[in-house]
Amino acid sequence: MRRRLIAVLSLIVIIACGGAAAAMAMGSSTTAKKAAHAKTATINAVKSTKFGPVLTSANGHTLYRFTTDSKNHARCTGNCTVYWKPLLVTPGTKPTAGNGASTQLLGTIKSTHGMDQVTYAGFPMYNYFEDTRAGQFNGEGESNAQNGIKPAGLWYVINTHGDFVKKATTTGTGTTPSTGTTTGGGGYGGGGY
Repeated sequence: MRRRLIAVLSLIVIIACGGAAAAMAMGSSTTAKKAAHAKTATINAVKSTKFGPVLTSANGHTLYRFTTDSKNHARCTGNCTVYWKPLLVTPGTKPTAGNGASTQLLGTIKSTHGMDQVTYAGFPMYNYFEDTRAGQFNGEGESNAQNGIKPAGLWYVINTHGDFVKKATTTGTGTTPSTGTTTGGGGYGGGGY
């Protein structure tokens, strides 16, 4: 009888701890979702980078496109969004263009998050979780398959026309291809944002 009582109490403790952990995880997930949402979004173009002119969010963080996405359709959902944060706004909010971005190319699509995701030239935009400060390009050339994230695809920075930028430039103007790597950190040189 005593063994059975100890077993039952142990099970109650395990369940209680598991419930607390689940509640904590849910709380941190809610915090992450709130952090990813914004009431408004301003898209800027930073001209002086090793990839030429590229788009950034209002906080200066580099924006990326996913090769698997299509116009007005985001395929990066679920676990993918843990690494690639959709640029989200309150439903019905129109994003604004600043510093060289095109107002005509900005739009939104409905997101699975209950928010609207900002698009440029019709394609959904994202920030990369390893870009912890403005001027970093840690997501450039990253592969979802390599990191075990589905769906498989590659990620690249976006130019002011909404196109992928797959190669660094030597001049920072987007005209002369470089033989250097296109991945890794780095910062924005020269011009501000």
